[in-house]
Amino acid sequence: MKITRWMAALAAGLGLGLAGPAFAGATLDGVKSRGVLACGVNVGVAGFSLPDSQGVWRGMDADLCRAVAAAVLGDPNKVRFVPLTAVQRFTALQSGEIDVLIRQTTLSMTRDTTLGLRLTIANLYDGHGFMVRRDANITNPREMDGMTICLSPGTTNELVTTDWFRANNLRFTPVLQERMQDNAASLQAGRCDAIGTDATQLAALRSQFTNPNDYVILPERFSKEPYGPVVRRDDQEWFDVIRWTISALINAEELGVTSQNAEELRRTSTNPEIRRLLGADPLLGNALKLDAAWAYNAIRAVGNYGELFDRTIGPSTPIGLERGLNRLWTNGGLMYSWPMR
Repeated sequence: MKITRWMAALAAGLGLGLAGPAFAGATLDGVKSRGVLACGVNVGVAGFSLPDSQGVWRGMDADLCRAVAAAVLGDPNKVRFVPLTAVQRFTALQSGEIDVLIRQTTLSMTRDTTLGLRLTIANLYDGHGFMVRRDANITNPREMDGMTICLSPGTTNELVTTDWFRANNLRFTPVLQERMQDNAASLQAGRCDAIGTDATQLAALRSQFTNPNDYVILPERFSKEPYGPVVRRDDQEWFDVIRWTISALINAEELGVTSQNAEELRRTSTNPEIRRLLGADPLLGNALKLDAAWAYNAIRAVGNYGELFDRTIGPSTPIGLERGLNRLWTNGGLMYSWPMR
């Protein structure tokens, strides 16, 4: 496994598009045959994927894994969570160690074209930012000249930080650590002056600090960071399953379908869109080679997109994020389900 990961990492770095073993059309059948979904997640970020005191994985990414398991296997608990660092995540997918990567991964052109992988659909819109100690009295990122900044290697955040400081003729000293928890510990211990990563991750990290009010997330955003699940490039059938499962959760919110009313609406609704979504009409399930109730099972398991957001990272959680760009398109946001017909 170490050799496979090393070779995949080398090929990814050179842009050779190593895709690992041949998986064309095999992932869906493999997951069904195995009876469990191998889902790659972060090693631990509150609100996204973090084991609770009983060892149960919680958060938006963890629940998206459960939604896929519910859609494919009819049971959201049939998931094997595989915690991965930023460096490990792509090689784990390329080598077949996981079936899908749902781990705060930015959808970018070079990742989509050079890694032998395929980016499916955005499930969260974010942007790069910086978190500093409140007593540093920093109000503008241009005041960060000469600071030591904790970053995770192999992430778009490392590149965005470097590009922004260079473009503004400013200096910084990077401290590179794979685990975001290590970056958080370094900031609190004074080993770095700031953390650079996406704003949602900064909010998640701060929520776990002993004294969260001692730290400030600067308001500026320096990049577009759409997160979404990633699959291997050579399996279009599996790509479709992942893309349309995420889309189904968004469509459910658009149609007013929730985890609480899905059962009743499946029995009583005369709305053709709702009937197709919930499997009263088997058209969509047949198109994906899934049970007619695939989307119904996913929605019942984790709720629609709005329920998922609010429960894991929304304003009433310790993360405390507003919907912002992640509102539905009808409410001024970017969340938009392609027509499911």
